[in-house]
Amino acid sequence: MTNGVDTGKHYHKSCTGDALVTVQKHSTTEDITFFAACFCPFVQRVWIALEYLQIPYQVSPHVSVDPYKKPKELLEVSPKGLVPGLKLNNFNPPKALNESTVILEYVEDTDLHAQIEASLANSERSLLPPKKDPYARALVRLQCDHVNRSLVPAFYRFLQAQDQEQSIAAGKDFLESLDGLAGLLLRAERESQDPVALGLWHENGSLNLTDAMAGPWLFRASNVLKHYRGFELPENERFNRWLLRLFNHASFKATCSTEELYLDSYERWYAFNRPNTSQVANAINSGRNLP
Repeated sequence: MTNGVDTGKHYHKSCTGDALVTVQKHSTTEDITFFAACFCPFVQRVWIALEYLQIPYQVSPHVSVDPYKKPKELLEVSPKGLVPGLKLNNFNPPKALNESTVILEYVEDTDLHAQIEASLANSERSLLPPKKDPYARALVRLQCDHVNRSLVPAFYRFLQAQDQEQSIAAGKDFLESLDGLAGLLLRAERESQDPVALGLWHENGSLNLTDAMAGPWLFRASNVLKHYRGFELPENERFNRWLLRLFNHASFKATCSTEELYLDSYERWYAFNRPNTSQVANAINSGRNLP
């Protein structure tokens, strides 16, 4: 159950640690403006991709997203006022995208990263296997679908559980979602020879879409869930080696703040299930789909 008492902590408004350094590197005007919040895992999955694909972007100065004080600039990009959002300044007038999964598909589809990589000695980077192997791409998308449908909702149900019975049941559901993801990664290993289909699950793999999609919640499971719910990741050596590679990947680390930021912010939003503090929390409590 919950570790300690509700201290009334407030969410952080600015990144810390490595993430702050990354924000400072991306403070000048670019064709893409990235609307973010420092504690948000939906933001982090897009941020990881932008860093890995080396797509130029500017972090919007509106990185503090108050659920009751949505900045006008964010609402123009994301009508619900939710992050992440992208403003595409190279169109006239500028265009916009929101929803993390849609943005991830867009940054994979755009040729910006291909143009940049063409001038580098590194091999071309991609979050998905090549289009000539649609089955391998489908295996990755199955993994990502499981993350969105199972792992992410289970994470929030576990974190928001307020009594022992709820917490035990939600913890089991979250562990089952982790087992299901591991099973899909093993399936890809059996059925595909493409290294991108395996991502960092493979010892010599490269970061892929599944890593970016799941990583932020797996990371918060290792600190936020551990602190507030006493959660320990399963004793699965293969799974934990994958997490070690993921958490230490340069593009992942560049988007991580210090542990204090997450513990403080998640007390405010979820751990004590304060009413009407988050659209995600409200959706979980009401049994609705995530917004």
